Amino acid sequence: MTENKPKRIKVLHLIKSLGRGGAEKLIPETALVHDQNKFEFHCLYFYYQKNNIVDELEASGIIVHLIPSSNLGLFFQVKKVRDFIQKNGFDILHAHLPWAGILARFVGKQIEIPIVYTEHNTWDRYNKVSYFGNRFTFKQQDIAIAVSNEVALSMQLNSFLDPYQRGGRLKIKVIQNGVNTNVFRRMASGRLETRSETSETRSEKHASTWFGTGEANRDSQEGTSGALIPSGDLSLKTQLGIPETAPVIGKVAVFRSQKRLWLWVEVALAILKECPETHFLLVGDGEWRDRILDQIRRSGMQEHFHWVGVQKQVIPYLSIMDIYLSSSEFEGLPIAMLEAMSCEVPVVATRAGGIGEVIQDGVQGYLTEIDEWKKLADYCILMIRDADSRMKMAKSARSRVIEKFSMRRMVSELEEVYREVLKK
Repeated sequence: MTENKPKRIKVLHLIKSLGRGGAEKLIPETALVHDQNKFEFHCLYFYYQKNNIVDELEASGIIVHLIPSSNLGLFFQVKKVRDFIQKNGFDILHAHLPWAGILARFVGKQIEIPIVYTEHNTWDRYNKVSYFGNRFTFKQQDIAIAVSNEVALSMQLNSFLDPYQRGGRLKIKVIQNGVNTNVFRRMASGRLETRSETSETRSEKHASTWFGTGEANRDSQEGTSGALIPSGDLSLKTQLGIPETAPVIGKVAVFRSQKRLWLWVEVALAILKECPETHFLLVGDGEWRDRILDQIRRSGMQEHFHWVGVQKQVIPYLSIMDIYLSSSEFEGLPIAMLEAMSCEVPVVATRAGGIGEVIQDGVQGYLTEIDEWKKLADYCILMIRDADSRMKMAKSARSRVIEKFSMRRMVSELEEVYREVLKK
């Protein structure tokens, strides 16, 4: 006699696009840790980008759907999304970031479905359309999840009515971002996994730094992503042209204005004046790429900078970093920083958003105020010159993530939220 399995809870993640930002990457990362015997995950997105993470969602067991739309066109997708939800019998709608959040709330006016919304940034950093759309519709959901205490505070300060005092539907809950510490571990020599070359891997072969010559360099400048394919037993440092003993300061980011990468380069140049053996590694891509690369070229110090574009395998690059440097103007709670810490990389950063909730100044790294970014160079120089202290901070960085920012803890809290909204 066949035993009837309990019905899985069907969760639909709603998000505008599936680029390689922190909010997007959390969807597959959490799915890998969720109990998929109890939950079935789908993801609906609207704006197609070439370098997306659809394959990563599918590999994590998520069924991915696309309804093509522009930003403003999302307001005309309410009926399609409503019909899609009803046809597939979803139990929970989980929206991420303002555009998807606004759309979810309009859908919720037409059908009864619990709506969970995750806010990944402070509200004052959104453009006016996103800000006011979010603000006017914000009460029309069941639970708003803030990825940091600072994000939660921004919700309170910017809502028309205090969401904590509202007698109706909305609640706010802080669930800080997490990292799968079993996956994000430091690798010896930052070596990449060797794979047999297929048509897929051939299309991903965009190695070397952007200062190289030939076809690989041209492809990288066009923003093509992929994993570095190792040559024999060469370490990643050797492949990138970095001396094995050179300290490496790095950053993984979408190249957008909030990251202030032009200041990151200025800090790097200040460090080179005192520690000329240092090399700098940038992983990622985005709208600011050309301006940042031009700035590096004009500095005349380009042999110390290495840009590798978007990478699907980020752990090897984190594993050759000695310091993770962040010059951001604002953040929610950056996933890439947590991943670096899990790989035993201490942090030097501006106290932007939730960063100050993670880094204990002088323990896992050093913090400066946002407008005192020039001090970042001094702290990096201090860490380069004091290897013993840097190693202690590296160990403390991983311990901090394991103790307070694990993916297991985050997923457990998310599942509790799902069960809570279903009870209503």
